[in-house]
Order: sequence, then C-alpha cells, then structure tokens
Amino acid sequence: MDDSVNSKILKFADDTKIYCAVNSVEGIESLRADLHKLVLRSSEWQMLFSINKPEAHFSMKITQLQAVSEERDLGIIVSADLKWEKQYIAALKNLIKFWV
Repeated sequence: MDDSVNSKILKFADDTKIYCAVNSVEGIESLRADLHKLVLRSSEWQMLFSINKPEAHFSMKITQLQAVSEERDLGIIVSADLKWEKQYIAALKNLIKFWV
C-alpha cells in the first residue's frame, strides 16, 4: 500500500492514517490522488476504510469524507486545532472518578 502513494502512511493494528503537508493546490490534488489510489488498492484487497475523516473536501469513490472537530485515537483525544484541553479535562475526570 505504501509504495503507491506520495503521502506518508502510519499504520497500527487495523488503523491506517495518511498525511502530508498541504499548503498549495498541488498538495491538495496530490493528497486526493493518494486517497484515490488507496481506495483502488483497498478494493483490490477487499479491505474497507472507515470514511469519517479529515477537513477539506476529499472523497473516497463517490463518498465525500466528513470533517470532524475531534477524534479519539488510541485513547487520546485529538482536536482539529491540535490543542490538548479536551484530553486534559477527560484525564482529570477519570482521576476524580478513581479517587472518589
């Protein structure tokens, strides 16, 4: 899968993330092309992607990906603005529950 795309790919268990710096129209098109390649490869191997993902208008086949403001990734809350406030609050609530 990695050889067919220009973007970087992170994999852990059944999770795959694609990422790259997108600061131009060419970068957007490159990421779109990589998403398209991954969809084709996943279809060949009959492996489906979960399609609730990034901001900007990207699609996989005919499904437009939905933007999310935050996502829980391996137990960590990652927000679109990359601030840790929600993670801190969640961790503090868990600590309070543990001690009460």
